[in-house]
Amino acid sequence: MEINGLRVMVVGGASGMARATAERLAAGGASVAILDRPGTAGPDVAAAIGGSFFECDILDEEMTDAAIAGAVETLGGLDAAVNTAGGGIGQKTLDKNGEPHDLDAFRQVVELNLVSTFNLNRLQAAAMAKNEPNDDEERGAIINTSSIAAFEGQIGQVAYGASKAGVAGMSLVMARDLGFYGIRVNAIAPSLFLTGVTERLPEEFRGPLTKDAAFPKRMGKPDEYARLAVAIIENPMLNGGTIRLDAGQRFAPK
Repeated sequence: MEINGLRVMVVGGASGMARATAERLAAGGASVAILDRPGTAGPDVAAAIGGSFFECDILDEEMTDAAIAGAVETLGGLDAAVNTAGGGIGQKTLDKNGEPHDLDAFRQVVELNLVSTFNLNRLQAAAMAKNEPNDDEERGAIINTSSIAAFEGQIGQVAYGASKAGVAGMSLVMARDLGFYGIRVNAIAPSLFLTGVTERLPEEFRGPLTKDAAFPKRMGKPDEYARLAVAIIENPMLNGGTIRLDAGQRFAPK
């Protein structure tokens, strides 16, 4: 799909990798709707790129339904969606005293990263299915955000790793589900990127976190995620996969 003229939804677009993606898409001529939590910089980001903003807590099903419906109506349809919202906790299956992982905490991480992503996807796909196919018979493209923790999760990341593995695991199955409609589904699995907490780390603390990378031995830049997201949208043969964006890094156990 050509970026110019596309109608794109970016979930989590008020900051980090999603913000960089929204900015790059808008610079390429796309109409962009940003969905993010109330109180974020979302309205300012949307205004700066000539886009629209919709309040959305992805854990709130009713709010999510309304935000997606509003974004699709404002955009006049939906051609592509990029979803990055999520988070995690640090907790072992058993702690040093033999106490088990809090089950509610595990459920909450899975709800945030996996269930909420699927909810976004099913609603986004329903909007895309109404499109007329383009010259490549495409109606839409969905990009989700996994993590290399899905494959080499570190000690204490059992909830996060499991949920992000679920996001990666949805790609092929959902791509097969939606192939009839000409809708593609992919995931990006980043390593450590300069977003949120990591962006605020002093330089001397960043180096040890990326020492196992092949090259470059640094954290990723949000625009590097954005460049890959744009490439996925543009290339119709990219479908059903999870692409690592990690400079060759493989997480050690801790």
